[in-house]
Amino acid sequence: MELNDVIGYLAMGFVLLSFIMKQVKMLRIINTIGCFLFIIHGFLLIPINWPIVATNIAIVLINVYYLYFVKNNKSS
Repeated sequence: MELNDVIGYLAMGFVLLSFIMKQVKMLRIINTIGCFLFIIHGFLLIPINWPIVATNIAIVLINVYYLYFVKNNKSS
């Protein structure tokens, strides 16, 4: 198994794990880790898989925004 495959499976595991989290903050943190791994995975594919990269960058930005918003406003 190649390194990129391992990264892809780890990414999948983190994203799946995030769906069983009850606490929203933890869900977003675990999901962000999975998305970062998917970004790395997408860049390591030849040719680069831009849909994987772009989608996961967008998800990371959304998660970071909500983590920052929740942290600063304590609304969740």
